[in-house]
Amino acid sequence: MTRGSALTSRWIYGLVYIFLAFLAILTLFPFVNVLATSMSGSRAISSGEVFLWPKDVTFTSFQNLIEDGQLLVAMKNTVLITVVGTALNLIATIMAAYPLSRRRLKGRNFILMVITFTMLFGGGLIPNYILIKSLGIMNSYWALWLPGLLSTYNFFVMKTFFENLPTELEESAAIDGANDLLIIWRIILPLSLPIIAALTLFYAVGWWNSYMSVLMYITSSGKQSLMVKLLQMIDTTSQSLLNANATNGGEGATMQTLLSPEGVRAAAIIISVTPILCVYPFLQKYFVKGVLIGSLKG
Repeated sequence: MTRGSALTSRWIYGLVYIFLAFLAILTLFPFVNVLATSMSGSRAISSGEVFLWPKDVTFTSFQNLIEDGQLLVAMKNTVLITVVGTALNLIATIMAAYPLSRRRLKGRNFILMVITFTMLFGGGLIPNYILIKSLGIMNSYWALWLPGLLSTYNFFVMKTFFENLPTELEESAAIDGANDLLIIWRIILPLSLPIIAALTLFYAVGWWNSYMSVLMYITSSGKQSLMVKLLQMIDTTSQSLLNANATNGGEGATMQTLLSPEGVRAAAIIISVTPILCVYPFLQKYFVKGVLIGSLKG
């Protein structure tokens, strides 16, 4: 390689790195801005002084959401919904994808056609609600887990991954006397950690952010998820601030100085996003690899 071409390559790499750094900053900016807003006082927020650094630093917005204990109960409920729901999703996805990835299964094409049909057509909101009510699982987390037991898209990603695994491994294990369950447990699953990690993240984020299904099927306040409870608390706080402003009293003025609806909403966003941000780095190394491997062939 000549000196000129080497210099050109350095310039190209430099421009690429600058462009990627610019994209990273653009991606990170909204989160930093929300974090700064959540830690700023009402006066600084209303006057538009908050950009990338908090002004009149206060944690009153977080304290207002956490102090009554409702948020901790809602977070515990959300952790339960997420952990159990993700485990059920993975079990259902693996148990459906493995046999349907094997061409020797009788009726395989018909079953795949039926599963594909569900990607294009659904029963609708009202029929789903009537079904859940008829099953007697209203106000139960099973009303969330059962309808969302299997994601068709994730099923096809995992099925494609299983189809790309060498069949010789299964054949040799079968010759040694291993049955299908033993083959899945001892051979298939250890080789499938990247795709399992990727789908775990997909399913877990979906359960963590679940809102509409909880709002429709869970009627007990003590069973509400984090997202529903945060919205309720934001509405309550906003109404309290409006009432405090209307009184024009000392206590109302103090509350107005410390709290603002924008600050409370920003604090709610930070609280809801932080757990997923803490989990993601541990799965990130499997994430891209698992999705690419699971979608190479159709």
